[in-house]
Amino acid sequence: MKIIWTFTLLMIPGVLSSISVTGYSGDRVNITCKYDRRYTDNYKYFCKGQNPGCTDLIKMDKKNGEKWVNAGRFSLYDDTSAAVFTVTIRDLSEQDSGTYQCAVDISWAEDVYSEVKLNIVTAYPSFDPCYNYTVLDNPWRANSSQLSNSYKCDQSVTWSGWYRLFINGLSAQIPDTCVAEYSCGTAAPLWIRGGHPTVQDGVVTRDVCGHWISYCCYYGAYPIKVKACPGNYYVYELVCPKDRILAYCAVVTNISSTHTTVAPETSSTVRDIKVPEDCNSQTPGDCFQNIFEQIENITDQELPLNTVTNILTVAFNASEKIVESSSSASRAELASYGNRVLKISEKLISTLVKSTETSASVNFTLPAVEGQVFMVGPQVTLNKIPRLAMTNSSVDIDLIGISKNNNGRTAAVAFMSYVTMENLLKPDFFNTSNDTIKTMMSTVISVTLPKTTNTKLTKPVNFTFRNIREFDPNGSLSCVYWNISEWIGDGCSVLKTNNSYTVCSCDHLSTFALIMQTSRPPESDSLLDLLNLVCVIVGLVFFSLALLTFAFCQWSPLVNNVARINICISLLLAHLLFLLTQPFLSLIRPQQVLCAVISGLLHFLFLSGFVWMFIEAVLLFICVKNLSKISSKKRMVLSTGFLCVIGYVVALVVVCVSVGLVPEGYGSKDCWIKIDKGFIWSFLGPVCVILASNTILFINIVISLNSALKSLNAEVSQIKQTKIMVFKTLAQFVVLGCPWIMGFFSNNSKVLEILFLILNSQQGTFIFLIYCVLNNKVREQYRKFFRCLCSNNTEDHSVTFRVITTE
Repeated sequence: MKIIWTFTLLMIPGVLSSISVTGYSGDRVNITCKYDRRYTDNYKYFCKGQNPGCTDLIKMDKKNGEKWVNAGRFSLYDDTSAAVFTVTIRDLSEQDSGTYQCAVDISWAEDVYSEVKLNIVTAYPSFDPCYNYTVLDNPWRANSSQLSNSYKCDQSVTWSGWYRLFINGLSAQIPDTCVAEYSCGTAAPLWIRGGHPTVQDGVVTRDVCGHWISYCCYYGAYPIKVKACPGNYYVYELVCPKDRILAYCAVVTNISSTHTTVAPETSSTVRDIKVPEDCNSQTPGDCFQNIFEQIENITDQELPLNTVTNILTVAFNASEKIVESSSSASRAELASYGNRVLKISEKLISTLVKSTETSASVNFTLPAVEGQVFMVGPQVTLNKIPRLAMTNSSVDIDLIGISKNNNGRTAAVAFMSYVTMENLLKPDFFNTSNDTIKTMMSTVISVTLPKTTNTKLTKPVNFTFRNIREFDPNGSLSCVYWNISEWIGDGCSVLKTNNSYTVCSCDHLSTFALIMQTSRPPESDSLLDLLNLVCVIVGLVFFSLALLTFAFCQWSPLVNNVARINICISLLLAHLLFLLTQPFLSLIRPQQVLCAVISGLLHFLFLSGFVWMFIEAVLLFICVKNLSKISSKKRMVLSTGFLCVIGYVVALVVVCVSVGLVPEGYGSKDCWIKIDKGFIWSFLGPVCVILASNTILFINIVISLNSALKSLNAEVSQIKQTKIMVFKTLAQFVVLGCPWIMGFFSNNSKVLEILFLILNSQQGTFIFLIYCVLNNKVREQYRKFFRCLCSNNTEDHSVTFRVITTE
């Protein structure tokens, strides 16, 4: 048997009070701390260690006033009306012995502390709660009593130890079926879920529920201890309710010493659960209210698997209808629906638990939910149960260790994975101090121990979640559990994670999920967008002028423009594709295949531009190496066809290999290469190799050119021409390479982002300036061409383009 010990401290400013508390291993203890009424709005917390420097275990803040706050084994409740806060520690062990502090946070002065010395022992007090209890005999608790002008509340009662209920001198019990609202002298009457035990069961744990807003378990569920006694009565280890409108209900009933009050046979309501015919003419909430109530009123302890799956199908179809029609539903409404679905699911899956001597399991898969139940009996031969695995998650739990303290009865674990639950229990319900985007990275799962007397975990439970959405390496992952109206991270931690899976560890069972927080993207800058548009258009104009110049001017046979022409073609097409797709990204993004194709084309075109830049550097290197042979017969070292094959096939091979290795790497939100999984290096890797190779080539070119200048006449025309080509190719290398190098470091820097935008979009302008405007012969042809246009002299115009350009 287990009892609760309650101790009260008076916290006086400037005075350090101290008491010694003794608790019992496996039990729990309540510590009540009084404080000055001046501090009702201050933060309250409970910490371990000496003052100052103690380690916080649980903390209450203003938004949690008048409510319980849970953090693993610890609970804290601040009753500001009484100027008292209560700390509960559950599942005590000898390691909990030590010094603690009840504290009030004083922002403008030193915090107020009260010292608690906690000693945990393994021995239990030698009394039976059946003969050591407090009588609870308020007449207003009767199920038949109606709410008066003012409702009663059990929150103000200091609960300690075991209680027996009486109504008008007759032995009573807490109802184990749903009680109507506004009865039992209160607004939301409390009842216990799961039925009463038999005398042979000893002390068991049952959940308490409060009926409110037409939901039988709107408040709950939190556990209490129950024991059936030989004199045909029950005793209860009651705890403080969570809200001011709650009170324990009582009903006069005799019990049997050999049978539980919950009958095991199948009720007719199970067979009759269906969607009402007039659903389409009602609001979804009203329409499916009846469905949920039918399911909640099922009293069967065991049901066949097909019956459970059929009921679950009806329930989740109902919840999907609610989601479809509740786009404007409030957070509280969605949370309420989600709580109902969770409770219904857990109730139904518990009916699959059946007594076994060794071990057994049950599995099912539905479109909206997957479920698995594993049971072990007293004769189990397994050292550990196998991992419970679903499509997107799995759980490791020490059910064998739990079953050893289960009084020789079957112990079971129920594991459920909800595919669509995030539509009700949204990731935005995870309250954090920072303004971030919350993304549900996993399916929502529930793990419970149905029909298991001992629910104490022997070790933390590990969950493995598959990331169902794109993993952001810059995001922050949190393992969270659902607590009535919000996601909370207390008691859970991330053990390890990668791009595909995340492993969480929690010290309790509940409903869990994995939520990622990412920074909100900066708001769109209209001026920057306009600058981008203008720069790209200007760059395209100069790309076109450079191409026309290379194509129609007559160049010297010594000048090979193949690489320059193809650089312009590649970059012109890439910038044109970028210009045409960016205004329509909102329409393109939903078309994943189209977005991936666009990103693949951009990858190919930009990469081919760098390959052609490398080819031009190689041609220049060969030209410089042949300077000593200027008197020999000149011939093309590499044919134009061969250069074109190299220039485009190399880029195509890189793109094809990238698609084969990581096909999902294309199609980011900007229809570019995704940065996760290192896939961006399919572009940056070849670019870095080409830039490094060009750097090495230019160093060799400079060395070879200096050597040639020493051995040849500096006035030789080919040497002068080669010097000019080296300068222009080096300038081209800087123009094409530097913007991308700058792009590596432009994250979160507005200045670098603008510089990258301008330099990258004006590559056509720089090429036109370097190879056309700075070429005297080309400028001469431009002048003649414009003079011909003005004078309409077509004959001279045709002659202009036969002037030979040697640079």
